[in-house]
Amino acid sequence: MANQKNTVPPIAKIKPTNLEFHHHTRTDNYFWMKEREDPEVIDYLNKENEFKERCLEPTKTLQNNLFKEMKNRIKEEDSSVPYFKKGFFYYQRFEKGKEYPIHCRKEGQLSAGESILLDVNKLARGKAYMNVNAMSVSPNTYLLAYAADAVGRRIYTIYFKNLTTGKLLEDQISEVTGNVVWANDNNTLFYSKQDSQTLRPNRIFKHILGKDQASDALVFEEKDETFTVSVKKSKSGNYLFISSNSTVSTEYRFLSADKPDEDWRVIQPRERDLEYEVDHHEDSFILLTNADGAKNFKLVKTPVEAPGKSNWEDLVPGREHVLLEEFEVFRHHLVISNRFNGLSRLEIRSWDGQKNHTISMQDPTYSVWIGNNPEYYTDVLRYGYNSLTTPSSIYDYHMDSREKTLMKRQEVVGGHDPGDYQSERIWAMAADGQEIPISLVYKKDRFTKTGENPLLLYGYGAYGFSTDPYFSSSRLSLLDRGIVFAMAHVRGGQELGRHWYEEGKMLHKINSFTDFITCGEHLIQQKYVHPQKLFAMGGSAGGLLVGAVINMRPDLFHGVIAAVPFVDVVTTMLDESIPLTTGEFDEWGNPKDKIYYDYILSYSPYDNVKPQAYPHLLVTSGFHDSQVQYWEPSKWVAKLRALRTNDNLLLLHTNMEAGHGGASGRFRALKELAMEYAFILWLSEAENQPGNSTENG
Repeated sequence: MANQKNTVPPIAKIKPTNLEFHHHTRTDNYFWMKEREDPEVIDYLNKENEFKERCLEPTKTLQNNLFKEMKNRIKEEDSSVPYFKKGFFYYQRFEKGKEYPIHCRKEGQLSAGESILLDVNKLARGKAYMNVNAMSVSPNTYLLAYAADAVGRRIYTIYFKNLTTGKLLEDQISEVTGNVVWANDNNTLFYSKQDSQTLRPNRIFKHILGKDQASDALVFEEKDETFTVSVKKSKSGNYLFISSNSTVSTEYRFLSADKPDEDWRVIQPRERDLEYEVDHHEDSFILLTNADGAKNFKLVKTPVEAPGKSNWEDLVPGREHVLLEEFEVFRHHLVISNRFNGLSRLEIRSWDGQKNHTISMQDPTYSVWIGNNPEYYTDVLRYGYNSLTTPSSIYDYHMDSREKTLMKRQEVVGGHDPGDYQSERIWAMAADGQEIPISLVYKKDRFTKTGENPLLLYGYGAYGFSTDPYFSSSRLSLLDRGIVFAMAHVRGGQELGRHWYEEGKMLHKINSFTDFITCGEHLIQQKYVHPQKLFAMGGSAGGLLVGAVINMRPDLFHGVIAAVPFVDVVTTMLDESIPLTTGEFDEWGNPKDKIYYDYILSYSPYDNVKPQAYPHLLVTSGFHDSQVQYWEPSKWVAKLRALRTNDNLLLLHTNMEAGHGGASGRFRALKELAMEYAFILWLSEAENQPGNSTENG
């Protein structure tokens, strides 16, 4: 590693703040970093960025090479597979050298002339950040509503465009979530709005075109701070739905899309531990629910006119070892995305229940998902597939004949042969007897199972989100250099069913951390990785995962990347003014209850930093992050620097112009990824190990 003797890290000022709860006092020396407008905070973050740049100066050439490699694999002039809806083929395309998509459509047939709905590149001119979501075309196809965020804090403004004239309407709806849905009169739009302080989506408004936002009617307000709200439309187009969701409970309201001024009706009143999702089919609502003890969920139908739970009739019963995750309604078919033994499957059923089959897959570990299927009256399912070796592929599948057509496979510019790479699914045994799946991939000619390879282990393990193995053209830059990539499917996700989630949350959260440690140890034991070349990576709740792990086993990993890490768990979960806090009491526990306070305190990465030798660490953050506030990683780095007993690299990168997702655009984000990859590759080379005489921060 380059000589760092003249590279002195910034030392954050210690300003003790005593935080008292349950007759227990925690002293936070860096609580002052919460003051977003304080010039001293900005100065500290800038100095950390400058220090990171100095320390990583020897990797600049590598970073540039990695960025060019990753960028050059992307087909710059590309387009999505068109989908058909109400007489038009819709698609998005990219132009060479441009960061953002151009949304288009063609009328009637693909040979027709192109009409540009929205060019996001034009919206992004002169802006460091741009995100557009919730593009929604009116039922008569003449108007477009879209939401834009130019900061990265997920606070949007909704705009309206006349697709005939190309002109913007005067209507604007500001400071909203970006969640919108049209009523069938083409004049009424429902949208969700967040609390101005916590950013919790808590209200649904009705906007009439031509009216000022100030006159928009409030149609629903969610008073329970553990719930968030959103609005959507049934695939049939006949009904609008307002959903109120918490971690463990759901409540839906519905309204005829033809009658936007009528009153909303509740499908089934909320009950704790009762969850359901809904869509419409003929004279029934179809629900995915965990009612009646169906821990892995089941499908039911209920009459539209009497939709309450007492009328729910089983369509697909719950199964002990099969998790039902998602469904898609067609006129003649029902498609279910389920998960068995850690892998997703697509099951096709006829409505009479007489015919059902599962689409076959070929890789040992893969991802498959229901694609964009806006048409109700069709027998063709669009689905997506990829694996750790196979690029993302879009198929059209005829549900009766079982014939499938490959519509598009992600092109890796310069060529990619899946046969050059090997993916595997292996299992590690936890101390309590649970087997933890690990998905991994490596380049065949760069791997020998002799315990010499470097390996990057990724984990998440929260919210029941399953970490599915997926293809990444950028990741080829690691694999081609001999890095093995692995994903630890730890408890907290739902890879092995609902119990896998429940055993990794609340008072069982520590299972996520010990599972990850077990996976790292297993990979060493099975000689997939050299003991001194094991790296870890996690982001957001995955940043909590790796943050807790390095407190517990700082010797296990040589280097760690923690992206926008949720590390100050006790303080955040006690502060109900922070976005997301109240909605996550059923994920982490409410520390106002001493049982949860003590348990969270036992693993919170920030609270458990102690004098010991820590691995090399690169921490990333977004100044405008509304999910993990920038001060969490900043405080964590400051405390680590003050207490650790070694001089390994400890770097903080704060993107001062972005939020939780990092930089926007196709290529800007690759620069941050190139920095992360360079950090791992640099450390994986034996001759680059830092000497004890250096001062790397």
